[in-house]
Amino acid sequence: MGFCPFVTFFWIHLEQGLKIEHFTYLSIFHNCDNMNPEDLGLSTDLLFFKSDGVTTGTPTITYTTICTTKNFSMCLFFLPQSAVIPLHNHPEMTVFSKLLLGSMHIKSYDWVDADSASSSQLRLAKLKADNVFTAPCDTSVLYPTSGGNIHAFTALTPCALLDVIGPPYSKEDGRDCSYYRDFPCSVSIGCTMDGALEALEGETAYGLLEEIEMPKDLKMEGIEYLGPQIIDEPI
Repeated sequence: MGFCPFVTFFWIHLEQGLKIEHFTYLSIFHNCDNMNPEDLGLSTDLLFFKSDGVTTGTPTITYTTICTTKNFSMCLFFLPQSAVIPLHNHPEMTVFSKLLLGSMHIKSYDWVDADSASSSQLRLAKLKADNVFTAPCDTSVLYPTSGGNIHAFTALTPCALLDVIGPPYSKEDGRDCSYYRDFPCSVSIGCTMDGALEALEGETAYGLLEEIEMPKDLKMEGIEYLGPQIIDEPI
């Protein structure tokens, strides 16, 4: 089947005890930016990407783990047309995302006060992105407290998305995934945020986020990775 030099690059440099924050961001960004669908055995000729636009029920999102260690993970997500990954966070994590195929709407937020331990059900967040992205496009990067750490994806066409995450989710290490619903800040829901909102200047958009349980209609299914393999040696 061959091997993917880009995947092998990440394995060599991140698996050997290096965390993303200590590694060269530019190198990771450059390799993600130069990755093509073909590097992972993908093509618009595959049946999955030949959508007829007809969807019945809630679409199932498929994911496959290319590789994972205690320091990082690489995953591919396949979103059918109209599939949604709801707002979710990446605690203490850095994520490089590359939309390989398709078109999707991305909405993302960062906490206004990332260090707040507020017990309020609603927390103020700054809107970082609310746009449509179409492959090929630049790699996006989110950080533990910036860059849109809380984001949601809506597939406008069948999509393939690559995530390089470091460190990966780990409930034992306090990096569990939380889900949210957002409310426009213009809608006051008996919230005590009014003073904070009035103190904010400029035209930046904000939202109030409420943590929720994982949506029951979220359907995600893991499959075996069958693409180009990792070669655990220098290339």
